[in-house]
Amino acid sequence: MAVPYKHEPFTDFSVEQNRQVFQAALTDVQSKLGQEYPLVIGTQRVTTEEKIISRNPANKAEIVGMVSKATKQWADKAMEAALQAFETWRNEPVEARAHILFRAAAILRRRKHEFSALLVKEVGKPWKEADADTAEAIDFLEYYARQMMNLQRGIPVESRPGEHNTFHYIPLGVGLIISPFNFPLAIMAGTTVAAIVTGNTVILRPSDRAPVVAAKFVEMMEEAGLPAGVLNYLPGGEAEVGEYLVEHPKMRFISFTGSRAVGCRIYERAAIVQPGQKWLKRVIAEMGGKDAIIVDREADLELAAQSIVASAFGFSGQKCSACSRAIIVEDVYEQVLNRVVELTKQLKVGNPEEQSIFMGPVIDQASFDKIMGYIEIGKQEGRLMAGGEGDDSTGFFIQPTIFADVHPSARIMQEEIFGPVVAFTKAKDFDHALEIANHTEYGLTGAVISRNRAHLEKAREEFHVGNLYFNRGCTGAIVGYQPFGGFNMSGTDSKAGGPDYLILHMQAKTVSEAF
Repeated sequence: MAVPYKHEPFTDFSVEQNRQVFQAALTDVQSKLGQEYPLVIGTQRVTTEEKIISRNPANKAEIVGMVSKATKQWADKAMEAALQAFETWRNEPVEARAHILFRAAAILRRRKHEFSALLVKEVGKPWKEADADTAEAIDFLEYYARQMMNLQRGIPVESRPGEHNTFHYIPLGVGLIISPFNFPLAIMAGTTVAAIVTGNTVILRPSDRAPVVAAKFVEMMEEAGLPAGVLNYLPGGEAEVGEYLVEHPKMRFISFTGSRAVGCRIYERAAIVQPGQKWLKRVIAEMGGKDAIIVDREADLELAAQSIVASAFGFSGQKCSACSRAIIVEDVYEQVLNRVVELTKQLKVGNPEEQSIFMGPVIDQASFDKIMGYIEIGKQEGRLMAGGEGDDSTGFFIQPTIFADVHPSARIMQEEIFGPVVAFTKAKDFDHALEIANHTEYGLTGAVISRNRAHLEKAREEFHVGNLYFNRGCTGAIVGYQPFGGFNMSGTDSKAGGPDYLILHMQAKTVSEAF
């Protein structure tokens, strides 16, 4: 009998001993800041003249690390190393590949607070958010290892008298992994190991805003026994290096998490068949959202308010699943709005190294400027109820911001802001609320807070999102429990952490033998 899958538990920071251990991890990480990290290409460690300087977004004077920046020359070398490693890695027994992931998960579990502390420093995650990011990375490692063990013999198909038919999966080839800053360990690790455990080799291009976490992860995978060339670490090098690799005729697939604009560009460029290319490239893309929580007149209004606040302002709203639209039926609109404002004004914003902080900084100056620009737009489109202020003097801090009475077609109701901003709009009734919720080009997550079973069932059928939640917030999908991915311009609905995700990294082969 199969053992039920259980996700990695979160750390309980109400326990004094856990707080002390995590504080010690922060102190230890602090003592190791400012180190240099090379490119990793096959067996080579490459130090380049140009560097990516990774800074602490809560204290922009503090350098977390300096990472060598890739060039097209090194991109070619990485492709050569990945192609060479693929010839042996593709034939590595599935059990051996899976066991490397299990070993990596064990290492990461032992070093959990170290990695979480680094997340606090490099991307400004508060303690709980950082701990959840690391736990999710452990989950991805173990879940995908188990999934590949289940898939290794393929799927049974029918055979007739006089023939025997089999259907099994083989790897694709070399993949390009482009990971985001907002889950710089979990998403980066998950997308990378999904490609690796299925028998592919990869070139990893982490976000320039979080390259040190990725460098540490690459070191950990080597410690777990991953052969040279299977995972090549190629950060930086500006957009032209990434586009060069997307268009490379030997690139077999691209796994991308990031903005709609970049995702669409990758999809477009990957579709062009280059001279010498023998396949159509596969693109796995998760491209963001404009997610809504609907509250009807029969809802638990305290639950609704708590859910909106947590979903809108967790990690400063820098989640593709964040609640950026609150759609409230008019009968309870003022009650919910006022309670959300009250709760929001109680949130502590500041340096996330302090355990009591709920919300830290946004990631960098460009993000700060973009969000503050949207706040100015919001002041024209709605009624400012809370926040609306930012301070980038020492770090990139923006107060959690609420706009009320926003028209469903307003820019702050339609465009992804990726910051701590939520817009409230009023619906006549539940049907109208659903109509507003679906009035967006995205379709990632959504939530309905209601005690009305008919409303929940109607939303089940008509709320057009990839991840729909009832009577809870719209963030916080758990690997193996809520497979994650969205519709429309939210991407290819790849459902990371789900039962069919690994198949996207393989191709199916049917063999029929007649007797």
